[in-house]
Amino acid sequence: MTDKPAWLRPHGEPWKPGTERVAFESGWIAVTEQIATAPTGRPAPYGLVRFKNLAVAVLPIHEDGTIVLVGQHRFPLGDYTWELPEGGSPLGEDPLEGARRELAEETGLAAAEWREVMRVQLSNSVTDERMIGYVALGLSQAQAGHEADDTEAIALVRVPFREALNAAVAGYLPDMLTVAMLLRGYHMAIEGSLPGALARVMLG
Repeated sequence: MTDKPAWLRPHGEPWKPGTERVAFESGWIAVTEQIATAPTGRPAPYGLVRFKNLAVAVLPIHEDGTIVLVGQHRFPLGDYTWELPEGGSPLGEDPLEGARRELAEETGLAAAEWREVMRVQLSNSVTDERMIGYVALGLSQAQAGHEADDTEAIALVRVPFREALNAAVAGYLPDMLTVAMLLRGYHMAIEGSLPGALARVMLG
């Protein structure tokens, strides 16, 4: 990883939290409200969604340069999306274990090699949700014992990496974790961070 540039340093005063009240809570999130103090010194009512899981996303790349996408109906926007294998890893769990579990549950695959390649914040103006992304190589069938979530009715498709990347850039794969991880995979391929033969078949 490169050194952090000096221009990335913060400036000014940070937000100061106030007394927090939980307005709603489920097994996945807590919605809170408080009167915070803005960096300008002004009081500011703030609603915040606190997540109980860390998001994990997996880019599983086969030796022939194809990847696996998961298709499912999503409730919040009422649409159907194709995405990389992804899900939640409870806070306090090793996120790599969460990524291994999600890959096995959603695709039936295991990986011999795992690389953490990305850490991002998701919608950081109103949530504290974070994501860790992994590239999974050396794919094989997972051992029995991993069952899909009982609310998920998923389909699988195996497509060339470049085809999936083009679909994401064109807006056909709107899930942000998927877009970010495909772009990261492309960057790794062109920068020589993946085995040469694999990068060549990925880039087509």
